[in-house]
Amino acid sequence: MGDKKLMKGNEALSEAMIRAGCDAYFGYPITPQSEVLEYLSIHATRRTGMVVLQAESEVSAINMIYGAAGAGQRVMTTSSSPGFSLMQEGMSYIACAELPCVVANVNRGGPGLGTIQPAQGDYFQACKGGGHGDYHLFVLAPNSVQEMVDHVKLGFEIAEKYRTPVLLLTDGAIGQMMEKVELFPQMDRIQRDWAWATTGKKPGKDRRYITSLHFDTDAFEAINNHLHDKYMSWERDEVRYQAINCEDADYIFTGFGLGARICMKAMDLGRAKGYKIGLVRPITLYPFPKKVYADLANKGIKGILDVEMNMGQMVEDVRLAVDGKARVEFYGRTGGNIPSPEEILENFEKKFIS
Repeated sequence: MGDKKLMKGNEALSEAMIRAGCDAYFGYPITPQSEVLEYLSIHATRRTGMVVLQAESEVSAINMIYGAAGAGQRVMTTSSSPGFSLMQEGMSYIACAELPCVVANVNRGGPGLGTIQPAQGDYFQACKGGGHGDYHLFVLAPNSVQEMVDHVKLGFEIAEKYRTPVLLLTDGAIGQMMEKVELFPQMDRIQRDWAWATTGKKPGKDRRYITSLHFDTDAFEAINNHLHDKYMSWERDEVRYQAINCEDADYIFTGFGLGARICMKAMDLGRAKGYKIGLVRPITLYPFPKKVYADLANKGIKGILDVEMNMGQMVEDVRLAVDGKARVEFYGRTGGNIPSPEEILENFEKKFIS
């Protein structure tokens, strides 16, 4: 059993990094995730010898991650929306080079510099590539401070299993809220002598190269096919979601992260009024849990209300999943506004009941 503490989301995320045996963190402060660098600078190096470095920019931070991951180290960075945008070129390089790392985007409102308030407008960026080329990140969407902890540990496991960057797409509300969490026990930092890592040329061995630059078109097509096969394996083996009260449901509320958490209360309010409402929460945004939506549509669900803190992004994947077999409506708040359970239910009644 681990320790139980009352912690802020960003601090719990940081503590999980330390306990997961992370070797290095490279980052740059940006609201609403600046507590990460502050917490690590106080606790990490003293306790485990972990390297904590404030880079001169987010561009520098992601390239430091590229280098340290290439040397076989367990590494992580965090940022918030505009800062994460600056990392996209590096994310594409890391994905092509097949290096494991974990990145957290504590989403704030946009576009532009926007607001420091929470939002979910980075779904497209997270799930549809972000940088250039045919690649995907493995995307997890925590909806609590506890999952901020759990997804760091899971993120490293997935990253190293598949040699891929893993993204935690969270938001400023979860980063700033305080909740009780159970922390997993401290894991040792270990020497990871990966067969692909650039740890120096050993006698009698070939030199190890890590690159995302390829001039042979057929060879590079083979690399892209290999990456695609890896992403398809995620859809088979790594989809995660939560389904509540779906067995008898006539209607479904759906959303990710904080939005899904608010939908849960809206579902309870609706059930109290006699509406048979269920909830589907994707935990992996990529790979997206298409099948659960398709199965509900095939079962004859009357309608799905997708709720997000944006202008409508995940709703496109929900509509693709149901393939026209169920009615899908959208309700969103933006600009840093967070929908209330009452207004979600009111919108549901307006769209489906009136």
